[in-house]
Amino acid sequence: MSEKIGIVWNPSKAERGKLSAAFEEALAEAAGIAADANGEPELLWFETTLEDPGQEAAQRALDAGCGVVVAVGGDGTVRAVAERLGRADGTADLGIVPLGTGNLLARNLGVPLGDPQAAFARAMADEGIPLDLGEVRVTLADGEEQHHAFVVMVGFGIDAQMIAETDAGLKDRAGWLAYVESLGRAASGTQRVRFSLALDDAEAREEEAHTLLVANCGTIQGGITLLPDANPSDGELDLLVLRADGVGAWLETMRNMMWDNGLKRLISKAKVAESTDSTTHLRARSVSVSLPVPLAFEIDGEQIGETTGFEASIRAGALRVR
Repeated sequence: MSEKIGIVWNPSKAERGKLSAAFEEALAEAAGIAADANGEPELLWFETTLEDPGQEAAQRALDAGCGVVVAVGGDGTVRAVAERLGRADGTADLGIVPLGTGNLLARNLGVPLGDPQAAFARAMADEGIPLDLGEVRVTLADGEEQHHAFVVMVGFGIDAQMIAETDAGLKDRAGWLAYVESLGRAASGTQRVRFSLALDDAEAREEEAHTLLVANCGTIQGGITLLPDANPSDGELDLLVLRADGVGAWLETMRNMMWDNGLKRLISKAKVAESTDSTTHLRARSVSVSLPVPLAFEIDGEQIGETTGFEASIRAGALRVR
């Protein structure tokens, strides 16, 4: 029986003709995949729209019997496809051809960037490996509740503010470097707040910080690793709490990220991220947060509005990714 491969692609990111050519070139190099009488897998295309960023397209691929569904586009497309595949309990593997600005999951998993042929080859040749799927229920400032899946991270503070501050035109021209340009303004624009934080079954406790990230993976825009111990298949969420306030605290925070949890870890083979007065690393399976004021909130690199609270949890091994 031939393997059906579904391509869920965002037409704003690439032309179908160019993608087809990249797939054919990758197919010539791929090995170990089921083939039909002509020696090729059956390829089906499902286009995303403004109304459907990928969930419904992925469902059509599942209904068609695709054993692999490849998300071709940016972080929004990848997240939408992952969300629908996660609900299908491993019916199909997830492949990724990253064509966005952040390409967060691809960066964390080592998927080739800027090379559709290589990404297609990986999606066809590799065996699927388990990937956890995060789920978050967000209460927006107007009281609306939204439910989303995530594969990389969610949170508020400098990361969400950096996304909100990024100029869309500059992002189109400069790619991920646009996030670097907005980082300084985001750092100066975030203020520490007191909020309620509950982990797993423990009682809620009061925290004071300007940034809270709840992550399945540790690398953000520009390839910056904030949570070096985050493992996308360990069944747990990794949390980063940042309290840096003032030049001295920011210097300590940057030292912690670049040295203690960067070069020093490579040299000493340390396995646990270090906490400081301005940085705390935590781990949990579920997280509940209540905020006193609405703050910008991001999901996998996408700012969805301001939130007054959210609940996040992890579904271990809900996906298989190539």
